[in-house]
Amino acid sequence: MLTKIFGSAVFGVEATTITVEVNIDKGIGYHLVGLPDNAIKESSYRIAAALKNNGYTLPGKKITINMAPADLRKEGSAYDLTLAIGILIASSQIKGDEIDRYIIMGELSLDGSLQPIRGALPIAIKAKEEGFKGFFLPKQNVKEAAIVSDLEVYGVENLQEVIDFFEGKGTIEPTTIDTRAEFYKTLDFPEFDFSDVKGQESIKRCMEIAAAGGHNIILIGPPGAGKTMLAKRLPSILPPMTLREALETTKIHSVAGKLKEVGLMNQRPFRSPHHTISNVALVGGGSYPQPGEISMAHNGVLFLDELPEFKRDVLEVMRQPLEDREVTISRAKFTVTYPSSFMLVASMNPSPSGFFNDPDAPQTSSPHEMQRYMNKISGPLLDRIDIHIEVTPVPFEKLSDDRKAESSVEIRKRVTNAREIQSARFELMPTIHYNAQMSTKHIREFCALDETSKELLKNAMERLNLSARAYDRILKVARTIADLEAAERVVSHHIAEAIQYRSLDRDGWLG
Repeated sequence: MLTKIFGSAVFGVEATTITVEVNIDKGIGYHLVGLPDNAIKESSYRIAAALKNNGYTLPGKKITINMAPADLRKEGSAYDLTLAIGILIASSQIKGDEIDRYIIMGELSLDGSLQPIRGALPIAIKAKEEGFKGFFLPKQNVKEAAIVSDLEVYGVENLQEVIDFFEGKGTIEPTTIDTRAEFYKTLDFPEFDFSDVKGQESIKRCMEIAAAGGHNIILIGPPGAGKTMLAKRLPSILPPMTLREALETTKIHSVAGKLKEVGLMNQRPFRSPHHTISNVALVGGGSYPQPGEISMAHNGVLFLDELPEFKRDVLEVMRQPLEDREVTISRAKFTVTYPSSFMLVASMNPSPSGFFNDPDAPQTSSPHEMQRYMNKISGPLLDRIDIHIEVTPVPFEKLSDDRKAESSVEIRKRVTNAREIQSARFELMPTIHYNAQMSTKHIREFCALDETSKELLKNAMERLNLSARAYDRILKVARTIADLEAAERVVSHHIAEAIQYRSLDRDGWLG
């Protein structure tokens, strides 16, 4: 008897429906075709044990299973439940009258219970697009899949629950989630708040500008100056995610298997990989490409602490994603694109000892050592970082001051107002949402300068020997400063402030 049942494969952040055809005939053997990987080939052992432990049997006949389209590689253990139900229906052990109206996915344990799968959200989105009635999946993944409306999402704990549903012996209530209510559960009291930071007013100002325009920023200063403390508080002043951003971010974390009984993500991600990370772990990849840290930070913040300690080739692979805001991973048989629109926040000591420009510390590194340390970061990478700012240690008087600093909620209001101005400006441009995403053409249009500003910028370019890319960065930052003031045009004091934030471009910075 031949039975057709449906599963799904995830490539990048999109799903493809897989038709699983199970044919049982005279003879003996278990044949699985359609480019399955080893995890799927091993499924016969898990399925046989799960069926036996639930009072069913794996037929002692010739079982042929085809996973179509047969030229598309399938991977992972998430097809166990699909194959098991297909075998039971094809061998007439259970009924399956409406089986073709459902997507069924789940990894089986030997006792028939289900383990969580990856990519539940993209699968649910595809199932709805293709007109399926419902989706059976492990209970641990039900919240992320239930975000999709107009699709019956059933979270099940074991094989028997699915069998009882199709046999009409038991009822399972579909899980429903009010996506908007879930999304608007925002935290007004962030865990890390800018009110905890004493002093550092100029750095807080930089962080506010970076957040308002989505600019990449690098903090340079000695150990203990507060670089990491400031970076961890940046997500608390970013504007709340839109529903579209929340869905995009949740999809990536779903594909990576990082959502543990969580529905829609409503907080911007903050990723802080260790400096020993490999380039594949950072940008994504592997023999079966998975999203890397830069994609996990999509719509949020990627914090690289001690930037020169990262391997140079790891930092260099980030250059193209920083510019294009997506990363394409190519393999011989397929190509996967993951979004990677993140804010890069980097921190570094100015010298190997860490105390280069601290007047009170002993000078322990020679100029040659410091130059070699700085050369670990390439010019093209620094060019892609809009704001360079020096962080100096906080004096005791400010540390011991009992006055409360400005809270993240207050700063976020100003940032959100500036972002709203930008949203209105780029309303007709689907790929641009904030100033850091502007192309050269948009910079010419929205950052037109008067004669005074042009002269000021010309002098700075010549004196600091800036590249054309640095010129664009200054104009983008100046545009954001103007937006924070709700000013229509970029004027000279906006340009003057933006030029200050190019510390590493200054000649003689090391001398």
